[in-house]
Amino acid sequence: MTALNPLSPELRGTLYERIGQGALRSLLERFYTQVARNELLAPIFPGSRESSLWQVTLDKQFAFLSGFLGGPPLYHQQYGNPMLRARHLPFAVTPARAGAWLACMQHALEHSPEINAGAAAELYAALSRVALHMVNSEDGSEG
Repeated sequence: MTALNPLSPELRGTLYERIGQGALRSLLERFYTQVARNELLAPIFPGSRESSLWQVTLDKQFAFLSGFLGGPPLYHQQYGNPMLRARHLPFAVTPARAGAWLACMQHALEHSPEINAGAAAELYAALSRVALHMVNSEDGSEG
């Protein structure tokens, strides 16, 4: 395996810049398609995949990830401080749901050829930490 040069294009700029706005939006479309099919996650989102709630959720996720990845702070500008844990408290975020969420993201990343493997791995690692931080309930309390 060849070591990446720290000055190579794959490592320059923020993760947001390396992924790109369009690729991030496409990734989230793929991700939420997986979420809608997941038996642990779909019940959290009432309505159909085409409902306005799903679009609002996707838009908020895009806004959050834009800033989180070093791009424009869209979430802060539109909604204020993300307060992720507090915003997720109404939902039973169990270890199983966190794992399912990450599995959906992994699937979406694997089906996003426009995102290089290094950026995908970096994004997945960062989101893994966030998913674990969101856990607020024990397995079996999904309700």
